[in-house]
Amino acid sequence: MALHRINRVPSFVLVFMLMTALGMVGEEATAVQLRVESSSTIVDQSGRRLVAKKSFKRIISLYGAHTENLFNLGLGEKIIGVSRHETYPPDASHKPVFSYHDDPERFIAARPDLVIIRPMIDRGYPQFISALEKSGITVVSLQPDTVENMHTYWHILGILSGTRHRATAMISQFNAAVSDYKTLTESERNKKRVYFEAIHSKMKTVAPDSMAAFALETAGGINVASDAKPVRNTNIAYYGKERILSHASEIDVYLAQSGAMNQPSVDLIKNEPGFNAIKAVAANQIYIIDEQIVSRPTLRLLKGIYEIGRILYPNLYDINAYAILERATGF
Repeated sequence: MALHRINRVPSFVLVFMLMTALGMVGEEATAVQLRVESSSTIVDQSGRRLVAKKSFKRIISLYGAHTENLFNLGLGEKIIGVSRHETYPPDASHKPVFSYHDDPERFIAARPDLVIIRPMIDRGYPQFISALEKSGITVVSLQPDTVENMHTYWHILGILSGTRHRATAMISQFNAAVSDYKTLTESERNKKRVYFEAIHSKMKTVAPDSMAAFALETAGGINVASDAKPVRNTNIAYYGKERILSHASEIDVYLAQSGAMNQPSVDLIKNEPGFNAIKAVAANQIYIIDEQIVSRPTLRLLKGIYEIGRILYPNLYDINAYAILERATGF
C-alpha cells in the first residue's frame, strides 16, 4: 500500500456537506480545500489526509482531466483504466474503461493501487467508494476550481505518482506562458469586453474566479459579468437575461463554452429573444469554444487562452502567440 490514511473529516461534517450538495445535478462544488501539507502528505477534497510512502504504479482515473495530467507527467504506462468517452490524449482511448456505475468487484479484479475520482463521485456513490477502500484500494478525490488550486492539484498528482519534479516543471511552464500571454496585450488600449456564457438555457455565465474567466482575462479580455455570484461555490454563476441586456451596448464579443451542460450554436444565440440588442450579436461577433480547453485543470488551458486571444486580438495572437503555446505544451 503506497499511502496510509491518517484521518478523515468526521461523519457529521460529511453528512452536512452532502446535504448542502443536494439538488446540484451537473454542478461541482469543492467540499474541502485540497492541499499539500508536506513533501509527502496531501489532503483531498473529501478530507482524506494521506501520506505517500512510495509512488503508485497501477492507477485508474475516473475523470478526463486526471487522465490528461497523468499523461502529461509521463505516466501513461501506469494508467490501467480510464473513465468513459475519454479521447485526449489519443492514447487514453486505448485504455480499459471503468465507471463508478460498475460493480466494485470489477475494479478489485483489476488490482489498482490508486483510484482517482471527483468529489461528485464521493458524494453520490459512498457505498461504491467504501467497497474499494475496504478492499485496500486507495481512493483520492480531486477537482480544483481555480488556477491556484490547479497548481496544488498538479503538485498532489506529482506526490502520488513520484513525479514531483515534473509537476513543478509543469507549473513553471504554465506560469511562464501566462506571463508571456499577458505581455502581448498589456499595451492594447481598446480591450475587448466579453460576455462569457456557461449555460444558455439558464442564462448562466462563468464565475469570476473560474478557470474560464482566468483564460478570458489572461487573453486580454474584460469580463462584463465580473460581478456575477457563483452558484453554490461552483465555477458557474447565474446572471439572467436582464443583466446581460443591461450590458448590451458594451459587449464587443459574445463567447459561449460548449460541453456536456451547454451545447450552443451561433444561431441559437442570435435568435434568443432580445439578444439582437447586444452589440456583439448585431456585429456577428459570436464564438463557441470547447469547454475542455477553458474549464478543465490541465495544460490545455493555455490552448484555451490562445484560442480566446485569437478571437479578441487576431493580429497580435496570430503573429506572436503560437510560439508561446508551443514552448509550454508542444501542441
